[in-house]
Amino acid sequence: MPFDPSPAVPARDPAAATVAAGPAAVLPAFADGMALLPGELGGLGRRLQSALREDDWRTCQRLLHQFLDKYLRDFAASLDAGGALVESDQLRELLRQAVGVALASLLQPLPALADESSALGTALKQWRPGSDLAPLARRVRELCHQVGVHAGDAAEQQALMLSLFDLLLENLFELLDDGSWLRGQVSVVRELLAGNPDRQTLEATRQGLRELAYQQGLLKNGIDQSKDAMRLMMVSFVERLDGMATDTGEYQCRLEAHMHAIRESRTIADLGHRLEDVLDDTARLQQQALRSREQMLAARAEVEAAEARIRELELQLRDVGDLLRSDPLTGALNRRGFEELYETEAARAEREGRPLSLVVLDLDEFGRLNARHGHAGGDAALRHVVATANAGLRAGDAVCRHGGEEFVLLLPGTPLAEARAVVQRLQKLLASQPAVHEGQRITVAFSAGVAVRQLGESREHLVRRADRAMYQAKHDGRNRVVVAH
Repeated sequence: MPFDPSPAVPARDPAAATVAAGPAAVLPAFADGMALLPGELGGLGRRLQSALREDDWRTCQRLLHQFLDKYLRDFAASLDAGGALVESDQLRELLRQAVGVALASLLQPLPALADESSALGTALKQWRPGSDLAPLARRVRELCHQVGVHAGDAAEQQALMLSLFDLLLENLFELLDDGSWLRGQVSVVRELLAGNPDRQTLEATRQGLRELAYQQGLLKNGIDQSKDAMRLMMVSFVERLDGMATDTGEYQCRLEAHMHAIRESRTIADLGHRLEDVLDDTARLQQQALRSREQMLAARAEVEAAEARIRELELQLRDVGDLLRSDPLTGALNRRGFEELYETEAARAEREGRPLSLVVLDLDEFGRLNARHGHAGGDAALRHVVATANAGLRAGDAVCRHGGEEFVLLLPGTPLAEARAVVQRLQKLLASQPAVHEGQRITVAFSAGVAVRQLGESREHLVRRADRAMYQAKHDGRNRVVVAH
């Protein structure tokens, strides 16, 4: 066998290894290196890695343009047009921008520190090699110290405010009835505060709660109007009863007068006249009673209609509150709705000793689908998946959007083998019935993991088992169903 000298060759640096591997390895190596960086550059690198894995070249191009525009053009503009600045000048300019521009803008809520940061930026720009750096160094260290102190105070103050707000919501929650529609909104805000949300999540929740508050305000106003109308009808009803009682009292008085007159009568003619008067008064009373009965029946029908209207509006009010449990794009349950339903079904499964299967499914190559059909096309595909799943599932089953293009199916009373068959039927349905968006057919496929709940198993552990099975299906070639054992 010929001798292989490769082990004796000294290790080369990564850049040389990349060049030796060919041009095709340059971009992946660049993405891998960028992914190791902190902050936004690291996130940009990870998105570039993902796009490369899916051969999504359009996204790669967009990310590289973003990197060029955001990070390289400004640096290039800072170079002297007649020739590159020396490294010390470049460093001073970068430090000036960081302290005098970026840091000063962040310190706007603290005017004294913002002014000092701007002044330091000016001093750094005016500094020349050979000048004494000690005064600048002291000012920078002092500024950093003050920023650290105020940042700690601000974080502590924010945490305290959130804690007080959560305590207020907790007390409000306890004061509300179990059936109150406001309880759901309080729960959403408390869960949001506990999860350290980003600005986008806060804004989306604020808009959702504002829309819910508007709709609930309209419904509550309708309930108040119906109650006022019902109150007026009841007052009218009582007044009619009072009038009827008055008429009856008058008839009783007239009847007593007729009885007295009959006793005093001396002739048959007088008795005949009195009898006619009694019959006339009785006929009038019967007519009044008949009218009062008809009026009371009509009032009763109006009251019953008002009660039905109030019940309908209160049901709508609860239904609007239920929107907090559903995904606004697809109509599927959101995480909160899924967790509430799971607790109910898990308790039933424990009590009745029946199976509870759970499926985690993730759409395959959704990034490429989005790039090809746009975000609107991606949204149409998500809605199509939920609609197709709902059409193929039983009434007691549920679909939850767990995040992005990932969904969870909850199948109460379904054994493991049957749950797998349900998911495979859904795959065939999606293959034969593609989504349609702007005249284009969008074929959707997914990989899925199926698990059945073990006795006493927590929701998190069950979802984790199904999730691992789903990733195994991805690894095995996508568009597959893997059972978790």
